[in-house]
Amino acid sequence: MSLSFTISARDSSTRARRGRVTTLHGSFETPAFMPVATAATMKGILPRDVKASGAEIILNNAYHLLVRVGVERMRALGGTHGFMRWDGPILTDSGGFQAFSMADINTLDEDGVTFRSFVDGSRIRVGPRESMEIQNAIGADIIMAFDDCPPAARQEGDATSKPAVDPHAYRARVVDALARTTRWLEACKKHHARPDEQALFGIVQGGTDLELRSQSARDITGIELPGYAIGGVAVGEGTDEIRRVVEHTAPLLPDSKPRYLMGVGYPRDIVMAVRAGVDMFDCVLPTRNGRNGFAFTRQGSLRLRNACHTLDQRPIEEDCDCIACAGGFSRAYLRHLFMAEEMLGPILVTHHNLRLYQRLMLDIRRAITDDAWSSFVASWPVADPVASMGSEAVGDGRSEPETER
Repeated sequence: MSLSFTISARDSSTRARRGRVTTLHGSFETPAFMPVATAATMKGILPRDVKASGAEIILNNAYHLLVRVGVERMRALGGTHGFMRWDGPILTDSGGFQAFSMADINTLDEDGVTFRSFVDGSRIRVGPRESMEIQNAIGADIIMAFDDCPPAARQEGDATSKPAVDPHAYRARVVDALARTTRWLEACKKHHARPDEQALFGIVQGGTDLELRSQSARDITGIELPGYAIGGVAVGEGTDEIRRVVEHTAPLLPDSKPRYLMGVGYPRDIVMAVRAGVDMFDCVLPTRNGRNGFAFTRQGSLRLRNACHTLDQRPIEEDCDCIACAGGFSRAYLRHLFMAEEMLGPILVTHHNLRLYQRLMLDIRRAITDDAWSSFVASWPVADPVASMGSEAVGDGRSEPETER
């Protein structure tokens, strides 16, 4: 069996649950945050250090490994576990998100997407069959169905923002994406060559239309799979829209299977989704923002380039046990590194952010086991949806920017 999932505890005041997912490359505790190693690496961070942060599972991106390595070479190398020297569980994104994020250089049709490579400009065809082929070659423990991710109806800014598209045109696009995602999932299951070794997850779409979310959940969960994901909620929506969609959709997914929220990565949003019953998360925020001098903390966020840190001898966070904080590196020193464009700055803040996210998940799991959700929230002010976390964030989304490697 490619995957098993057991639930060990439930919080009495929310839908939060604690569990364990077991794969052929080991187990991981849930709720889990998966750091993103887009092209089989995290910039400046060794796999052993990712593991030392507390991460038990990581994410690779199938599209980027297709473009950078290719199916045949990945197959010859024996998959990504040995290639990048990571012996734990790995999940691969299917490439469907790139169809959304690189819409200006691809063409969508009923059978897949034709991309123009950001590496050499060559044309690349990816559909359900091709996505399964590359993910089978990569050898990840959990692989994602190739989906059609529509754009957001509104961009960040919520109610004051103008619609990104005409409402009628938007709904028509979402309806098409919903149906196409279901057809592509059926094709992915048909072309999946290693079902006994790799667990295929289906993805629920539907935009911000709750009726369509319900329909997609019925259609996708009607296909028997080891787990299911909520997609299309990290594409420009504001916090309130993300919450509304996740709280509606998560309970519609099977209780006995892992539930994965794709690409939603601010601590406040993770906590909201755990309350709704979600088990797995990924995002590039801790690594990408760490490289840009942006640190996450329990209390909120720090932009270390700001002049206020010039003489600040405190660590990023007093009680943090990461190599940056426990090692005694001050905010003043970190600011100096960024201003001098020294590579150690991005490395240290990335270490801190990765550890911060795993500390968050550890405390969430303890709170569920102890049935102490209110005390957890009190100890993590950033979990408050009105907290300032993310107001100065650098980037968002499910994978690294296509031109920032």
